[in-house]
Amino acid sequence: MSLNLEQKRAVVAEVSAEVARAQAIVVAEYRGLPVGNMTALRKKAREAGVYLRVLKNTLARRAVAETPFAGLTDTLVGPLAYGISADPVAVAKVLHEFARENVDKFTIKGGAMPNAVMTPAQVGQLAKMPSRLELLSTLLGTMQAPIAKLARTMNEVPGKFVRTLAAVQEQKEKQAA
Repeated sequence: MSLNLEQKRAVVAEVSAEVARAQAIVVAEYRGLPVGNMTALRKKAREAGVYLRVLKNTLARRAVAETPFAGLTDTLVGPLAYGISADPVAVAKVLHEFARENVDKFTIKGGAMPNAVMTPAQVGQLAKMPSRLELLSTLLGTMQAPIAKLARTMNEVPGKFVRTLAAVQEQKEKQAA
């Protein structure tokens, strides 16, 4: 079923809106991939906040034209799935993990970050990085560590005093008996 001109314009507008918010786009070829696997990929992508779409390449070229992702147009050949996200690591992780599970039917063709085109190997390296949430958690833990240690140290002084009093009381009870 082909799209009429108005439907094509709507698709290009929708994808252009996603590209405007994006920090990364990853492109993957999906030859011979069963529908069930593609549905599972869409579910994982939704959970990770990744916009995943299968598009005609001409519509994708129009959507990324005159954006920081315009350098990606050279790799838009064949049946492609487009992963678009504001979190560059999330889109790379979702598609890279899925490509490892479906080696022969789903391959990463490349990707882009604003004004930078990435090879499939670079997308793999990006997928190995910790996600934004993991980095924020690490930063918060690092910032809380000195305060937590101070609180434990301050709590130890009265605790040690109470243990000393208990030991003295126990010693006096032994002497009295």
